[in-house]
Amino acid sequence: MTLRRRSVLSLLGLGTAGMVTARVLSDGFSDPLAEQLGRRTRPFDPVRVPLPVEGDGLTASEQHNVYRDIALEDRLTLPEGFSADVLAAWGDPLGDSRFGFNNDHLGFVQHGADQASMTVNFEYISALPWAEGFQDVIGHALPFSQLVEQLAPTDGEIDCTTLPAGDPLLMVIRVVADQAMTDLGVGVMSLRRDAQGHWVRADVATDRRITGITGLSDPSQRLVSTGPAVAVFRAQQRLGYDDGLGDGIVGSFANCGGGITPWGTVLSAEENIQSQVPEAVYADGSSVPPSERPFLCREGKLAGLGNVYGLAGNKYGWMVEVDPRRPDRPVCKHTALGRFRHEAVAVRAEAGLPLQVYSGCDRRGGHLYRYVSSGSVTDVTDKANSRLLEAGELQVARFYADGSGEWLPLTPDALVDPFRPSRFSEANLTCPVELPQRDRAQAGGELFRDDASVDAYARQFRTLADLYTGEGHGLQGAILIDAHLAGSAIGATPTARPEDTKIDPISGDLLIAFTSGSPGGRGGADPAVFRGPEGQSSWGHGWVMRLTEHGERGFRWTMAVTGGEPWAGGLGLTNPDNLALDQRGNLWIVTDRSMKSAAGDVFGNNSCWLVPRDGGSALCFATGPTECELTGVCLDQEETSLFLAVQHPGEVHGARSSGDVEFQSHRLVDRDGASFEQLREVPLGSNWPAQAPGRPPRPGVVAIHRSGGQSLLEG
Repeated sequence: MTLRRRSVLSLLGLGTAGMVTARVLSDGFSDPLAEQLGRRTRPFDPVRVPLPVEGDGLTASEQHNVYRDIALEDRLTLPEGFSADVLAAWGDPLGDSRFGFNNDHLGFVQHGADQASMTVNFEYISALPWAEGFQDVIGHALPFSQLVEQLAPTDGEIDCTTLPAGDPLLMVIRVVADQAMTDLGVGVMSLRRDAQGHWVRADVATDRRITGITGLSDPSQRLVSTGPAVAVFRAQQRLGYDDGLGDGIVGSFANCGGGITPWGTVLSAEENIQSQVPEAVYADGSSVPPSERPFLCREGKLAGLGNVYGLAGNKYGWMVEVDPRRPDRPVCKHTALGRFRHEAVAVRAEAGLPLQVYSGCDRRGGHLYRYVSSGSVTDVTDKANSRLLEAGELQVARFYADGSGEWLPLTPDALVDPFRPSRFSEANLTCPVELPQRDRAQAGGELFRDDASVDAYARQFRTLADLYTGEGHGLQGAILIDAHLAGSAIGATPTARPEDTKIDPISGDLLIAFTSGSPGGRGGADPAVFRGPEGQSSWGHGWVMRLTEHGERGFRWTMAVTGGEPWAGGLGLTNPDNLALDQRGNLWIVTDRSMKSAAGDVFGNNSCWLVPRDGGSALCFATGPTECELTGVCLDQEETSLFLAVQHPGEVHGARSSGDVEFQSHRLVDRDGASFEQLREVPLGSNWPAQAPGRPPRPGVVAIHRSGGQSLLEG
C-alpha cells in the first residue's frame, strides 16, 4: 500500500483545499514528512482492523498472510494493557427511572479529583433488539408482537389522533409508546473514583432522567424555552397546529450529539426528530398536525411516537441545556440556536467577547451553523453565561472551493440566493435543491432540479421576510424554526452530514466531522468542496475539516483527515462521527458506518481511532461489538480514562445465538498496490455486554483505562 502524499499532508494539517494551504495541525516542523512519519513512539499497539492500513507495521507479504482469512468478534476490542468497565447499560436504575436505549453523546463533567457527573443522550429505538430483549432486561412483558399483529392490516401505521380515548387499540399503543419514550431523552448519573482509581457509579440525589414524555402528566416538569421561537409557541393565531401548551414543552427525544459549556452545563442536541414528529412547518413557524407523522409499529420498526401524544413538531429539533448538578434547574431549549437536525455542539467562550456556538445539521445537504451572542462573556466559568444563549444571531456557513468561506446571518433582511442545481450536474451528479414551498400557504420544502426555476424563485422572494410571516420576535422565530430551509434559501452551502464540532485547545480552530458526502433524494454536499482524495465528486467515507475564523464573518478551511480505504487515499477509517481532542491536541475519532449495508463493506465493525498531532499513522484504539456504533468519546481531566458509548449492538440481527455467522469475501490491496481476496467470518447479532449466547444486547457506557492506572498515552 502506497500512502498518498495528499493523505499524509491532510493528517498533519498541511493538506490542500482546492490547493490552498491552511493552518497546520502541528507547528514548527521544517520537514514533517522526513522528521515525523514513522519515527514517533506509538503510545499503544493499535488494534488490528480487518483491512491493511499504514499503521499495521506489516510488509506486503505479511499483510496477505494476516488478512487473507479473518474473523470479526462480538466484543469491545482494546490494545494490550487496557481494560474497560461497564458503567451503565440499558435497563439499569437511573434516578427515578432507568438507563435508556441507544446511548450517544457523553457529557463528562469533573467536580474535583474524584467526583464527576456524566450526562448521557438516548437517541432512538432499534426495534428488533429492544422488543426482543425487553422482558429479559426490564423484567416485564411488552405487547410489541401483539401490536404488530393488530396493525398488520394497515402495514403497521395508524393515526392515533383519530382513536377515541379508551379505545383498546390505543391503550395497547400507549403501553408500547410509553416504554419507548421512557428509553429516550437524557440521563444524568454521578461517578466517583474507587480505590483503584477507576470511575464507577455513585448513586446520589442529583441522578435523574429527562424522558421523551417528561412533563406529560405533570406540568411542573415540562421543559422551558428561551429565544425568538417562544413568540411562535405563544401565538394566539397560527396557520398550523396548536398543542394547547403555549410555550410549555413535553420531553426531549432524538438526543444525539452534544457538548459541554465552560460553565459546566451540558448541551444536548435533538437530531432526527422527523422520525417521531412532523418536521415541516408553515411560514409562521407553526407545525403541521401530528397526523402528518402517524404512529408506525411493524417488525423491526418503531416510529411516529409523537403522534400518540399529539406533540407539536416545532418544539423539537433544538439545543437543550441541562445542569447536571442542579436537578431543580429547569431543562431548557434555547431557540436562538436554531431548529434543525442538530448534531453536536462546540462552545467558544472568551472573556470580553461574545459567546460563539457551532453546530451542524446531520442530513445530506445539511448546513454548518454559528451562533454569536448579543452580550459578551465576563467570566467563562459563570453559570450566568447560559443567558447569553437566549439572544444573538444565528449564522450559516457558505464555503468556497478556494478554501475560504463566510457566515451568512439568518435574519429577515437576508437576501434569497439559493445554491444552484447545476453545481451538482457539472459534477455528473443528479441531486435536487430543497427550498421553502413557493406556495407559502403550504408547509415544508419543495425540490428544485434546474437553475431556471431557482432563478425565478429568487426573483419571487427577495429576502427571508418575503418567505416567513410575523412581527419582531415572531418573524425571527419562524425563520429559526425552519433554519435548514431558510439557510438553503439564502445560499448556505449544502454539506456532507456534519456530525461533530470541537474547538482545538491549542490553535483555537474548529474541527468538524463530516460523515459522508454521498448525495440523497432531497439534497447532497457541494461537490466543489466535498471531494474525495483523488477529486471524486461523490465520496461516502467522510472527512474531518479544520476551520479557522478570519475576520468578523470570514473563515478559512482545509480538510485535516480523509476517510476511506488506504489504497484509495484515505486513512483506513470511514465515516468519522464524534470527536475528542486531548490536552496535547491529538484527535480521537469514532466512526459511524451503517450496519445495514455491512455485507459489502471492507471496514468491519465501527471503531475508535487516534490521529497523533505530531504526525505518524492513524492508530485504531478500539473496535466495537457486532452491528454497533461507538459514540460519545471523551476523556477525564487527568487523561487516565477514556469513555465510550456502545450504541445499538445487534441492531440488524438482534440477540446472537451460538454459531450465528456469515462469510463474506472482500478484495483488499496491500501496501505495494497488489490486490488479494479476503474470506471474512462475521457474527450475526450481538450478546454484548453479557457475552453469552442468546442474551440480549444492551447499549451501554464504558470507562477505559490502562491496567497500571497511568495516562492513556503513556506507553
